[in-house]
Amino acid sequence: MHPTKRRDWVLRVLQTDGKVEINSLSEELDVSPMTIRRDLDQLEEEGLVIRVHGGAILAKPLITETPFSAKEGRQTEQKRQIAKKTLSLIKDGQTILLDSGTTTLEIARLLKTRNNLTVITNDIKIAAELLESNLKVIVTGGELQKDVGALFGPQAHMFLKDINVDVFFLGAHAIDVQAGITSPTFEKSLMKQVMIESADSTWLVADSSKLNQKAFSKVCGFDRISGFITDDDIPSENKEKFSEYIRFL
Repeated sequence: MHPTKRRDWVLRVLQTDGKVEINSLSEELDVSPMTIRRDLDQLEEEGLVIRVHGGAILAKPLITETPFSAKEGRQTEQKRQIAKKTLSLIKDGQTILLDSGTTTLEIARLLKTRNNLTVITNDIKIAAELLESNLKVIVTGGELQKDVGALFGPQAHMFLKDINVDVFFLGAHAIDVQAGITSPTFEKSLMKQVMIESADSTWLVADSSKLNQKAFSKVCGFDRISGFITDDDIPSENKEKFSEYIRFL
């Protein structure tokens, strides 16, 4: 079999089974294990597979930006669970920073009845949600990200570098043991990094569907995070794996 056809065959098996083993492929295709290793190395260079011990798995696509209208209705109950868990971390008199996103929007909805808090955000949807509350609300300013509602850019960075907050609730597009916390764009990652720097403590808030995913640009490693607040639907094997790197609330 021609190498190109052989690699195409391997990809079809991967799309069905999710994983292939070198020895099994060697026997099935009647070629040496070294030939299969070279095939898998080539596929990995092309970004189509990820090499693992004894074989390979299908590479997952990078997570891309999702418009607000598309993500608002996803994992709603899980996001509400997360928001309720954050309340124990928010004390009267504190200044808190809410990242853009639908999970942090759920936090804002629970804070609407509070009084003695200052909320800073780079999300116009969150600011609008708190419009009629008794909270002191500050918006970072900056350029508006179309269809998402997030603010970013130099103006927002300048504002954030001159403030100090008690707690930052960090949203995430993707979370992976090796890659850490990642986002779809360099600009968004930089914004989150500046927010982390302004906070005494940072808590990651994300539903469990974000685990074992990667996006384009790294935000930070788990060493920059005080803890992780997620929903109760997280599989036990995922919680056990990530518990080695980050504390769960």
